[in-house]
Order: sequence, then structure tokens, then C-alpha cells
Amino acid sequence: MRNPLDIDNSTALLEQVNQALNSATPLRIQGANSKAFLGRPVAADVLDTRAHRGIVSYDPTELVITARCGTPLTELREVLDAAQQMLPCEPPGFGVGATVGGMIASGLSGPRRPWAGAVRDYILGTRVITGHGKHLRFGGEVIKNVAGYDLSRLMAASYGALGIITEVSLKVLPKPRQCLSISLEIDTDRALLRLAEWGQQPLPISAACHDGQRLHLRLEGGEGSVAAAHDRLGGELLDASYWADLNEQRLSFFEQEPPLWRLSLPNNTPPLSLPGQQLIDWGGAQRWLKSDAEAAYIRRVVEAVGGHVTCYRHGLIDSPFQPLPDALMRYHRNLKQQLDPKGIFNPGRLYAEL
Repeated sequence: MRNPLDIDNSTALLEQVNQALNSATPLRIQGANSKAFLGRPVAADVLDTRAHRGIVSYDPTELVITARCGTPLTELREVLDAAQQMLPCEPPGFGVGATVGGMIASGLSGPRRPWAGAVRDYILGTRVITGHGKHLRFGGEVIKNVAGYDLSRLMAASYGALGIITEVSLKVLPKPRQCLSISLEIDTDRALLRLAEWGQQPLPISAACHDGQRLHLRLEGGEGSVAAAHDRLGGELLDASYWADLNEQRLSFFEQEPPLWRLSLPNNTPPLSLPGQQLIDWGGAQRWLKSDAEAAYIRRVVEAVGGHVTCYRHGLIDSPFQPLPDALMRYHRNLKQQLDPKGIFNPGRLYAEL
């Protein structure tokens, strides 16, 4: 049955964009605004995408779903749940009403990311309103249909700086038949060593987090493989809700103060000596740091091991995202110029230069 709230509002969105282009008025693109804390503040007229919503098409046998940008993420998940399917990348919502468009624009992924891939890996096609006042379609609804430059996946983590994502087609997968979470008492150094070792073995691990005292693991797959892995690894049973609480930053670790930093690191990076408290996610590839240390110092330590840093919350700095080298910034500027020549979409959200 069709949801009475579902509506194609693309004409109104396109009209607002063309009015903004004619008057050179910058626009702040937002859905539920649940991720407004990420990036730099944008002083501009609001373009709200939430009226453009609804599941456009979904065929569980094809493992593809197409939804409009204002569709609540909870609604998308409910539809997939009914067919025992899921978005493997586990995008966080960070609040009630988070939308599909915000999921793509932020490009954030959950605990399963190292084993299943990121949001961008599941994008098959998009419809986008560009800074030329055109409503264009990129990609499609099948896996092998991309020729040339893949603009659809480029929209992931663009934070609205390149255009308005009005619609997206996503690859989905069946839910695992068995899921079991366990907790092991093990220190940080040994946990990272074990995770590096287990990563070379056929273990059905789909999430791994160390809170400073215990290593939490999620095992997913067939009943036999999950049971065998549990027998081998041991550990105490852990409530499965832990992973949602981690993903949505509801754990006590994420409570207010001090500033929260996200460290993205190469696999098998040893423990980093940084002031503050750390939470290790993604088997060590993503680490959360609560610290009052200066941004330059944190970035220097992380860059030395080949990683990068994002200031997530409460950090009063001008560039929350990792500063880009001059050559890479030049590519970003050229791309922005091609897709948004008048610079009206979320100006400065990613970097002051954009």
C-alpha cells in the first residue's frame, strides 16, 4: 500500500535551485539536519529535502531498492526488514528522522564497514540537481551499468557541496542467518594483535570494538560457522544492541566533553600514544578519541602512521575535516567548479575554499 506521505517534490526543489542561481543565493541543503554537527557551519537559505520522499521501487529478488532523498532512514530499514534484507554498511542516523539523502551525503558507515564495504560501495545510481539547474540521472538500477566516471558514488561524503541528491538506487543483501555477539577480557595491545591474526583466517567476524578493557566481537553467517567460531574464541555473550548503540554513539564513551575526534587509520596500526580516552572500532581501522589536545598535535601523530583525522563534536576549530594537500584541493575546486559553478550548494561545509 502506498504511503500517503510519499510524494515526488523534485519540481519544487529544482525551482528553488533555479531561483537561487538567478539571484546568486547560497543554499544550505538539509533533511532532518541530524548530522549538522559535522563539518563547517553554512550561512545560507535552507533547502529542505524531506517533502521529496518515498520508496520508488523495490524488488527483493533483484537486491535493489530505489528511494527519494527525503525518505526516513527508518522507513527504508523497515521495508528491507520485511524482506529479511539489509544495508550491509549500517549507516548511522544520529537522530530521529535521518534521511536517505543525508545517509549518502555524509557517507558514514557502521561497525560492519571493514568486512562489508562503505555506503559508496552500494550506490548503483542517483538523480542529482546540479549547479547548472539541471535534474540529471547518473548510473542506474543494475550492478554492471557504469561506463566512464562514476558520478553517483562521487556523491557519497560530498556533504551537499556538489549537488542535491534527489534519488538513489542501492544494492542490498540478505540478512545473515545467524548472529552472535561475544565479549573477551583482553588488553588493547593483545586485542589488536589478535584482530590482525584473525583477519587472515576464515572467521565470520562482522564487527570488532575494544573499549579499553574488553574486546567485543560480532559473528555472522551460517549457524555452523558461527557456532564453530564461538567455540574457538570463547568469551561471554554480549547483547546485540551494543552495536546499534556504538553506531549511533549512544555508549557512555560518547557523552559530552571533551572534543570527539575520529581517527581513520591503516589496518594493523599499533596503539597510538595520544592524551585522552580512546575507543577502537572497525578492528582498529577507526578509533574514537576524546581529548583536549591541540588539533595540530593530534593530526601530526595520526599522519605519521598514514591516517587522517576528523573533529566530530565540540572542537572549536575552523577545519573539522583533515586539511587537504594543495594538489588534492585543486582537484576538489575543479570538481566543484564543474558541478556547482556559482558555488551555491553548502558553501564552505567541507572546506572554506569550497
